[in-house]
Amino acid sequence: MSIKKLSKIRRADPHFEREVQKYEFPLPSREYILMTLEGEGKPVSFEQLCNLLDIRKDEADMFRRRLAAMEREGELMQNRKGSYIVPERASLIAGRVEGHKDGYGFLVPDEEGEDIYLEPKQMSRVLHGDRVLVRVTGVDRKGRREGAVVEVLERANTRVVGRVFVEHGVAFVVPENRKLNQDILVPPEDKKSKLKPKAGQVVVVEIIEQPTKYTQPIGRIVEVLGNYADPGMEIEIALRKHDLPFEFPKKALDETKDLPDKVKKSEWAGREDLRDLPLVTIDGETAKDFDDAVWAEKQGKGWRLVVAIADVSHYVRPGMALDKEAMARGNSVYFPRRVIPMLPEKLSNGLCSLNPEVDRLAMVCDMIVGPTGAIKQYRFYPAVFHSKARLTYTQVWNWLSGAAEPESDVHKALQPHLQALYSLYQTLAKARTKRGAIDFETVETMMLFNDQGKIDNIVPVIRNDAHRLIEECMLAANVCASAFLQEHEQPCLYRIHEGPTPEKLESLRSFLKEFGLGLGGGDEPHAKDYAALLEKIKPRPDMQLLQTVMLRSLRQAMYSPDNVGHFGLAYEHYTHFTSPIRRYPDLLVHRAIKAVLAGERYSPGHWDDVGLHCSMTERRADEATRDVDNWLKCYYMKERIGEEFDGTIAAVVPFGVFVALDSVYVEGLVHVSELGEDYFQYDNVKHQMLGERSGQRYRLGDRLRVKLVKADLESGRIDFVLADAPFGRTRQPARRT
Repeated sequence: MSIKKLSKIRRADPHFEREVQKYEFPLPSREYILMTLEGEGKPVSFEQLCNLLDIRKDEADMFRRRLAAMEREGELMQNRKGSYIVPERASLIAGRVEGHKDGYGFLVPDEEGEDIYLEPKQMSRVLHGDRVLVRVTGVDRKGRREGAVVEVLERANTRVVGRVFVEHGVAFVVPENRKLNQDILVPPEDKKSKLKPKAGQVVVVEIIEQPTKYTQPIGRIVEVLGNYADPGMEIEIALRKHDLPFEFPKKALDETKDLPDKVKKSEWAGREDLRDLPLVTIDGETAKDFDDAVWAEKQGKGWRLVVAIADVSHYVRPGMALDKEAMARGNSVYFPRRVIPMLPEKLSNGLCSLNPEVDRLAMVCDMIVGPTGAIKQYRFYPAVFHSKARLTYTQVWNWLSGAAEPESDVHKALQPHLQALYSLYQTLAKARTKRGAIDFETVETMMLFNDQGKIDNIVPVIRNDAHRLIEECMLAANVCASAFLQEHEQPCLYRIHEGPTPEKLESLRSFLKEFGLGLGGGDEPHAKDYAALLEKIKPRPDMQLLQTVMLRSLRQAMYSPDNVGHFGLAYEHYTHFTSPIRRYPDLLVHRAIKAVLAGERYSPGHWDDVGLHCSMTERRADEATRDVDNWLKCYYMKERIGEEFDGTIAAVVPFGVFVALDSVYVEGLVHVSELGEDYFQYDNVKHQMLGERSGQRYRLGDRLRVKLVKADLESGRIDFVLADAPFGRTRQPARRT
């Protein structure tokens, strides 16, 4: 039947034109279906809905599929009689389950709104990450909305990493992710199976039956990883626990094999030749993937700064298996002693890496910087160049500070350009202060390992001006990239960082008032206001405490096509351009810049979706590396039980205080029951625990001396008691707050 013959009922669809453009044989739009159901105000059977919307017999199957898709996404649901209802009508809320290790959980609604508490009984039929429909059943004793799971819309877990245990002849796997709070039963394996895990070993289990109201999840072991304390096991667990892609598909590897081992002369076409320019890379001692090379020279009262970035987009093109895998990974993940790269090694450490003394293809940002640090002009172009040296931060800073003299002729010849870079950095740093960028003083740490792969020591990473010099050069190039794309109205992924929410701002101001301090800027403070307060508190003994609370009031940076600026750096626009070997958003920015230069437009699909995906992969990498760091630190502390340490309260939570140790850069918990013979009240605004009877106060930033009593590898928990407390004191009952 042609579109012309569709009835008035079908043409009354408010989105009729949209559906006609999308489909050759348009069905009623989702919005029209929901409008019709809401208009009825009662459950409607499939046959009734077909009559109401004038669905023909030959359309019935397609219409049923559309309804099924809407059901999967929680837009409508069927009752026990199979009739359709709108979830809102049934007071149902769709969302994702957030599990807790103690058995309960929460529904995080798809739409905005407070989380809904799910008691352990409700959690028995779902797992962390599942999408469900929940009916609000009341309010619990803490005043939180409480709900009942009505329907599971989508299962999130198919494979789970965990440890296998056997009790009374029954095997089960305890998931490594504590939010998955149900054990997975493993039926007796087929006798022909080659997999024979021993109790306590780490395995990957495939869930073959999801949990129900009456049964636990059932799974089949598909991989045995080994023993829990094997070297590198913590990384193998983290990769699977966080669903990190770590093996390249065959198609991607085949594409890599087809790439040349070195840059061909035929690839120079349309590129500027910068091989005579003494560009250098400056990185850490252990770096292998070199994204960026720099060069500067004094020009009048200003400088010319050239930042050459690896031209990954020349090799990794849209539609390639390499590109699909790079997007799935989103970024390289850096674990202690192991990297999971975004691109295969031939690209990441070879063809794309700006190694010294070889020709490399680059995208260049060529800038003229004025005497006050303002970028007067900039230009983007593809180039071929030849890095003159692979330098380290330590090396460069030793030369600049006069602690050492360059020995080779090559290094001596580079000194004028390094001096020019340093004077440029000093000017850019002043401009940064004037702009009001926030500069929190945080300590990064590095783990030193022995031959057995275990931690020997944890040491702070000392940042010097060579680190900061490269950082400022990269910031300058990133700002130019965002300005260039904005000016040419080419969509891209901006790196955005929003200011504090009204709630967090109010909490911060309440806290600061306790110290007689205030944050300027009214309802919408700028980075300048934060920077001014940071400068003011620097001499104070409680500076670390105040800085921590200020930092926690800010939101997380993310990727988005909507340019709302970068609060922390005090930029109106900012993007990531300088690390395309290890960050997918940078690769997209390169493609966007090339499109503008060619007079074209570039789109990888829906920019919003790509931005959310890249933000997710960044968080996923952070969580995985944090897991590995915590496990390694726990293993390191196992040998030190009974020792005493000095530390600072790094966080106050309802169940105690987390203490960060001075000497070993490890955090652990002093449980509320170990704080003293008293009931302690938790105050989240003042970031403190206050004893009701004694008035004893434990506040964020307070100094404590603690004794290590437990380092549990399975839970990743490190427990302390106060150093003056008797070893292994019995816990006193503590009031729940």
